[in-house]
Amino acid sequence: MIRVLVADDQELIRSGLRTVLEADGGFDLVGEASDGGSAVELVERLRPDVALVDIRMPLMDGIEATRAIAQRVPETRVLILTTYDLDEYVYAALTAGASGFLLKSIPTAQLVQGIRVVAEGAALLAPSLTKRLVERHLAPAATIESTALRGLTAREREVLIQIARGLSNAEIAGRLFVSEATVKTHVNHLLAKLRLRDRVQAVVLAYECGLVRRGA
Repeated sequence: MIRVLVADDQELIRSGLRTVLEADGGFDLVGEASDGGSAVELVERLRPDVALVDIRMPLMDGIEATRAIAQRVPETRVLILTTYDLDEYVYAALTAGASGFLLKSIPTAQLVQGIRVVAEGAALLAPSLTKRLVERHLAPAATIESTALRGLTAREREVLIQIARGLSNAEIAGRLFVSEATVKTHVNHLLAKLRLRDRVQAVVLAYECGLVRRGA
């Protein structure tokens, strides 16, 4: 049973999510919040597996709430709820520690699957979409690479480059002529070495340190 908390200032949205989660049977809706501050307090107290957090909320917005949750309760994965797939705040939320985002308009099946994916520790964001967000919001990359990258093997660096360019594990496997399982192992190793939560943060780091250039 996946324990979920919902944070949205619209009762209609919270009601809809409540209906979906309760109908599935695989989720336990442990709490609801109508603002970011309440969301953080509930997450600290209830320790859900996943927190569905709206971007625009009163008192404390979803970005600040995400940052607080990531710092105080890192085991809780945050999924951002947004109306637009290129909402200007989505990138900020991802860098604050969110594991991805969901559109409020997506089909119920995708919502349910998305929550499960994040609960299992993966990032819910298409690599190509991550790249679009990075290129839209990230400042020009630095010319000096981060010292953190020096601990990666040549193959791990190559995998990181391909992730940042928008390739999935399967696509990387085809390009590097290795198995998908091998790629997954490389991804896990480089995330551990760089102390990153998921591939979303890996893409951001790759651009920030200059390993991959905007538009490259």
